[in-house]
Amino acid sequence: MSTIEERLRRHVQVLAGEIGERHVWRPQALRAAADYIRGEFEALGFAVAAQAYDAHAVRCENLEVAIPGSRRAGEIVLAGAHYDTVAGSPGADDNASGVAGLIEIARSLRAIAPQRTVKLVAFVNEEPPFFYFGQMGSTVYATAARARGDDIRIMLSLEMLGCYRDEPGSQAYPLFLKWFYPDRGNFIAFVSNLRSRRALAELTHAFRAHCAFPAERLASPGFVPGVSWSDQRSFWRAGYPGVMVTDTAFYRNPHYHSATDTPERLCYVEMAQVVQGLARALAALAT
Repeated sequence: MSTIEERLRRHVQVLAGEIGERHVWRPQALRAAADYIRGEFEALGFAVAAQAYDAHAVRCENLEVAIPGSRRAGEIVLAGAHYDTVAGSPGADDNASGVAGLIEIARSLRAIAPQRTVKLVAFVNEEPPFFYFGQMGSTVYATAARARGDDIRIMLSLEMLGCYRDEPGSQAYPLFLKWFYPDRGNFIAFVSNLRSRRALAELTHAFRAHCAFPAERLASPGFVPGVSWSDQRSFWRAGYPGVMVTDTAFYRNPHYHSATDTPERLCYVEMAQVVQGLARALAALAT
């Protein structure tokens, strides 16, 4: 039987190694990524709900699986990761790592009996030109959720989970934050805006209670560079609490948004520990 480390490596290799660069200007690759994710979810026994829409004349899909809750089924705990890439990059860390984590979280949670409903969503079109103002997949999803009246108690955006560095000075920060956080990039970060700080505290507490991997947290105004640069922003704008789970992207990873963001550069042992911790934390939040 394969280990979680081996499965994470396989997911990233398929998405970033075999399929590679995937966005609306490479629609076949984008569809191939969606088909792979759908196939992995279905192989775990999930029914996959597709939210389809057109962007730049290309059919695009958000892919959702759900584990219904029992006593508090109307309350939703949601985790998501975008599967598209920026043009010119195969996107191993950004964001095949997040999607691989999402698939393995689904594997871990499929047998739980949560009180709250758990939803796991693979989002399309996070990267430019859709980011912030375009037809961003998470914006389409969050807008529809708000219109339905969905009670999303927390949204986790899995945004780059695969880069860890232990050498001194390997971690950078915006503004003055370097005085308050480690200078080694060997931790996972939980980041939110100020309105989501309670959800941030609950998630970080749950993660630390179930995982010994180093974790840091930050609640910050959204204008701090990097804080709002992923799918959680779409949920903030829809009035939901959201937390980004990240290896801190360009503050640590020198291959961010480049052609060298390739599968062999990721740290799968550490990534496996983080994903297992996230699965346990989500289970705790849902039960």
